[in-house]
Amino acid sequence: MFRRTFVASTAAATLFAGALWAGGQKMDIVDTAAGAGDFNTLVAAVQAAGLVETLKGEGPFTVFAPTDAAFAALPEGTVQMLLEPENKDKLTAILTYHVVPGKVTSGDLSNGMKAATVQGGSVEIMTEGGVTVDGAKVVAADVMASNGVIHVIDAVIMPK
Repeated sequence: MFRRTFVASTAAATLFAGALWAGGQKMDIVDTAAGAGDFNTLVAAVQAAGLVETLKGEGPFTVFAPTDAAFAALPEGTVQMLLEPENKDKLTAILTYHVVPGKVTSGDLSNGMKAATVQGGSVEIMTEGGVTVDGAKVVAADVMASNGVIHVIDAVIMPK
């Protein structure tokens, strides 16, 4: 299990390594995710929700970013349903639940910590036996962007 987690973390970090710098400049959260190649669904959802300009803004933001595999694990048809224009409010609520205002790095975390999200709810961070956010495992942490930090998670977390 540890080896698989380490390999997944290393692979995710490697994906980001090439995406972080463009023309000698650190990229923002959206461009970093788009350039990594494993966040196509997340980027499409951010676009559909009209959140691109917000997440390209000054920030800082902390984003718990689900991978394409995390979105694929949702019940069949869920992603397509959420991307429909009539479900924009629901999609926005889910996406903003993955965003915490400010820059929260792994060194700032403590077991049982609650972090207020942009959506208005709060996520619970656990650090025993690996870091989780509302039960989703952090598979790569502290991916720095020009306007915040990204933590890659293995599941889509839902507002309560």
